[in-house]
Amino acid sequence: MKRSCLILSAIATAAMSTAQLGLVLKNGDRVAFYGDSITDNGYYTKVVETFVRLRYPDLDVRFFNAGVGGDRVGGGWMGPVDERLTRDLFSRKPTVVTVMLGMNDGGYQQTKPEIENAYKTGYQHIIERLKKEAPTTRVFLIKPSPFDDVTRQPGWPGGYNGVMRSYSDYLEGLAKSNGYASVDFNTPVVDMLEKAKVENAELSTKVIGDRVHPGGAGHLVMAQQLLMAWGATPMISNVNIDAQTGRAQAFRASVTGLSAVDKVTWTQTDQGLPFPLDRKDATVTLVLKSGDFDQKLNQQMLTVRNLKPGNHSLTIDGQAVGTFTADQLAAGINLAQYETPMMAQARIVSAAVNQRADMMYQCWRQMEFTLKWADSPKRTAAITAVHDLSDDLIAKTRVAAKPGPHKYELSPAN
Repeated sequence: MKRSCLILSAIATAAMSTAQLGLVLKNGDRVAFYGDSITDNGYYTKVVETFVRLRYPDLDVRFFNAGVGGDRVGGGWMGPVDERLTRDLFSRKPTVVTVMLGMNDGGYQQTKPEIENAYKTGYQHIIERLKKEAPTTRVFLIKPSPFDDVTRQPGWPGGYNGVMRSYSDYLEGLAKSNGYASVDFNTPVVDMLEKAKVENAELSTKVIGDRVHPGGAGHLVMAQQLLMAWGATPMISNVNIDAQTGRAQAFRASVTGLSAVDKVTWTQTDQGLPFPLDRKDATVTLVLKSGDFDQKLNQQMLTVRNLKPGNHSLTIDGQAVGTFTADQLAAGINLAQYETPMMAQARIVSAAVNQRADMMYQCWRQMEFTLKWADSPKRTAAITAVHDLSDDLIAKTRVAAKPGPHKYELSPAN
């Protein structure tokens, strides 16, 4: 029992420490993700938006993905960098900007001074424009995600990811010299890949299938780094119940109607929702096992002490969640790893976030960019209508993300 109390105390202390730092996002923020195809794919951007909706449903923030496949610091097929910055970034009036560029800039070859200098000069130009045209914007320079030289043999000593690490070192200094923050998308993903390779060498190659573009599971690790840099709390809720005294302690949750006669029942309302993951997907499971997303960002802890020895069945709103031993419950279980009514609600919110993000992406790519030749009041009105609909969907999603009360019942298993 002493050990479980120490574990609970450590978790709560870590959660409160993070919470005290505070999320950098605030009401009214407009977040723009600027980058190349890895941003364009939209995986980590959607994870970030979904997380914010689930964990902070009262927060009114807007997100926009300005990633373009093939982009370098000088721009790409959707226009040179100055055109891109004006049209795709500054026009959104962002208050928070993330920038991730570098994968294409290295040319997928060993370092050459002229290529590296072009990257540095081009990135400095982006910073100059940010300083001039968005001086109050909170900027996060993201170190390029890795080229996979872990699960497959590097093409030369150090590999292409050695180039990305060199760019990462440069960006860290650039961020510091300009008063910006830097976020490492490279080292944590490499660390995860190394562990995944030991666990399952063949499956680990699928995390970044083409060695450049991580799949959804890999983006989970990247999104985690950004959210942690923003000060996101790891704790959904933390409830500690003593079945002997009938008392409860709750962090980021409220507990009412607690009864510990024959079986333990109570009503609980959390302040946020768990992050939904497809734990039946082998690659997702491998990444979760090889990383620490659950530990760092997805803690919905329930601890029940002083239960009679044996197995105990947990239901929430009459839905079976699982059967646990008294020792497991005393040590604490993470409900975010189980299918619960709260998880079902979170999946609805996640789907709504993805649908809104996809709608805005298509509006930008098709109506704003591809159809720019069709200078028509109707086109302008259509774009305005989509943006208005996006605002409406955000409001509805925030309502859908509000946690409600749930009836818990813990009874001896037959």
